[in-house]
Amino acid sequence: MTISTKAEEGAPLLSTTPGFEPDGDGGCPIREVLDRVGDTWSILVIFNLQEHPLRFNALRRCIEGISQRMLTVTLRSLERDGLVARRVKPVSPPEVEYSLTELGASLAGPIDALGSWGARHRAALRAARAAFDAG
Repeated sequence: MTISTKAEEGAPLLSTTPGFEPDGDGGCPIREVLDRVGDTWSILVIFNLQEHPLRFNALRRCIEGISQRMLTVTLRSLERDGLVARRVKPVSPPEVEYSLTELGASLAGPIDALGSWGARHRAALRAARAAFDAG
C-alpha cells in the first residue's frame, strides 16, 4: 500500500481554507459545524427529514436506538441553529411536525461527500483497523 501526497490527490491544505480560520473569539467555522452535526443523531435527523416533514413519533421510529429525550435535545439544537423548523398545527390535540429549513437542506451535499468518502474507503479503514488490532 502506498500513501500518496496531498499534491498528488489534489486535496486542499486544510489550514489554508476559510473553514479553519479562527475568528476573534478563537473559534472557527468547522468547529461550530462539527459541534452541531458531528454526532450520529443530528445526521440521522437531517437524513430522515430530507424528503418530507415528519411528526416527532414518526421521526423517532425512523431512527433506531434514539431515546425520546435525545431526539428532543437533538431537534431543539438543530432548530436553534436554524437547520430544522418546528411547526405546530392548530388541531386538538396539537400536532407538531419538523422539517428541514433551506439551511438544513443545504447540508445534504457535504454530508453526501463525507458518506461517499466513507463508502470508497470503508475496506481500507477496516483493513487498517484489523492490522492495528493484530499487531
